Amino acid sequence: MKKFRLWLTLFWTFFKIGLFTFGGGYAMIPLIQAEISERKKWMAPEEILDIVVIAESTPGPISVNAATYVGYRVGGVLGAVFATLGLAIPSLVIIYVISLFLNQFMSIQIVANAFLGIEAAIAVLITSAAIKLKKSIPNDGFNVTIILLIVLTLLVINIFNWNFSSIYLIIIGGIVGIVFDLLARKTKKETKI
Repeated sequence: MKKFRLWLTLFWTFFKIGLFTFGGGYAMIPLIQAEISERKKWMAPEEILDIVVIAESTPGPISVNAATYVGYRVGGVLGAVFATLGLAIPSLVIIYVISLFLNQFMSIQIVANAFLGIEAAIAVLITSAAIKLKKSIPNDGFNVTIILLIVLTLLVINIFNWNFSSIYLIIIGGIVGIVFDLLARKTKKETKI
């Protein structure tokens, strides 16, 4: 009974996140962080960055991957199922209903204006999530350098309107991290000798 209550809590938590978040997975990160680490205390705030890294590194939408990961960590396999369903069901229902009336829906001026406001709010939510995640990263030279290089790379890609997948940035970041770790180990080994 206790496990079932936990699974229902996971479902309801992610259902609310899925119901009240517009703008995709990145816009959900602040809500996931608030619910998981601040309200429910299921995970430490530092673990949110791990969730984002794992969810971004695996195939599929970041929000679904995050819900699945959190659900599994908190409630096992069925916890993952309940959390994932809780997140996905609101979107499926809303998209289905909107698709039935999309043309009529978007032709209403107040709705079109509301979507413009929602787009601006989403940009703020994503920026807020990035700032919170940056605070949990150690402020050493390596991390600052990586962040600056990625920001500069993204600016250049956007300025020249190049088609460049973010997957490559993740792979490059991983390779740079591995090389940095190997160099740090080699340096540490040489200083011991």
